Amino acid sequence: MENQFFVDSEFLGPEALARKHQLENDPSSRRNHMEYLPGMERIQSDVMEKVLTHMNSYDASKYTARDVQTALQHETCSIEDLKAFLSPAAEPFLEQMAQKARMETRRHFGNTVYLFTPLYIANYCENYCIYCGFNCYNHIRRMKLNMEQIEHEMKIIADSGMEEILLLTGESRSMSGVEYIGEACRLASKYFRMVGLEIYPVNSDEYRYLRECGADYVTVFQETYDADKYETLHLMGHKRVWPYRFEAQERALMGGMRGVAFSALLGLADFRKDALATALHVYYLQRKYPHAEMSLSCPRLRPIVNNDKISPLDVHERQLCQVLCAYRIFLPFAGITVSSRESAEFRNGIVKIAATKVSAGVSTGIGDHESKYTGKENGAAEGDEQFEINDSRSFAKMYADISEEGLQPVLNDYLYV
Repeated sequence: MENQFFVDSEFLGPEALARKHQLENDPSSRRNHMEYLPGMERIQSDVMEKVLTHMNSYDASKYTARDVQTALQHETCSIEDLKAFLSPAAEPFLEQMAQKARMETRRHFGNTVYLFTPLYIANYCENYCIYCGFNCYNHIRRMKLNMEQIEHEMKIIADSGMEEILLLTGESRSMSGVEYIGEACRLASKYFRMVGLEIYPVNSDEYRYLRECGADYVTVFQETYDADKYETLHLMGHKRVWPYRFEAQERALMGGMRGVAFSALLGLADFRKDALATALHVYYLQRKYPHAEMSLSCPRLRPIVNNDKISPLDVHERQLCQVLCAYRIFLPFAGITVSSRESAEFRNGIVKIAATKVSAGVSTGIGDHESKYTGKENGAAEGDEQFEINDSRSFAKMYADISEEGLQPVLNDYLYV
């Protein structure tokens, strides 16, 4: 890896600082973000071309109130209707959109809200993404849990009653290899009914191996679908290769994963175009792999360490609600996850309208579930968190709050025979 030295360093020496400065100020020093690196699998797919054609030609300002009113009257939401719902012209119609979205949610998901929790098992990273707390140039406490520590964390989470877990790592093959992740999946299968992964993108044969180890679904954040903006945000590492990341979900499905999840990090670029591209990414893969479960997330930028290199494009709660309602109307069968980046008040409201899944008992740090769940320090070192969360409710509190809202919390809806 071109920057493994920096990942393993406890501080940035003169050479590292010089390289960092060069990457930030000299675009010619960076790899071509559209070229695959050796070992990266190429697949034959027309999904990317279809998504980009719509996104690049999308002019949100051309849609009118009449376009939105017409879209609201349609039984089935077309791509043109979706574009109208994501436009500024739709903002005065948010209440009508919410009512339509709520109807679709109840029709296809009933009164249920699914609960899960993330478990970060390592925070080493070989990418330089300027908006991420894990990036290889950030001076943070790095940590990788061993299997004994991972199992200890899993027992604590499982004892709380949780039945679905999402395993996360920083993006470092050298520190968090596929075999290491696979072993963690096998452990997770002992304690949980559903095991998700949010790791660096891998090839289809590696996804197949992880599926055999017990993983059920894969989440990949594209971050932004604007390839030009993407280039300015991801300056080094495998994550810099935009098309390889775009095709990750399709490779996961080719590898036999039961489900895949999609997201753009709203605020990195034009959020309306990113939301459109995310929805269409799901739409075209849904038609290509109709057997697969597909879901979307809608995270917004949160504060991180050293976040002075980026000026986030504001996406306010009403705009976030607009995006989520548009997703639900356009993709009535897709799951929608709203993370702990959002406030408790917002999450309590959106699960009544469009969201079907929320995280609970969340920590984005490494090895700290015992201290956060039980208040007891285990004496082990802890790794720094990826970003600050907004909703820190425990699993028990989240379960109770959902129930009080008149909804049914669901921990698992699969029968295993």
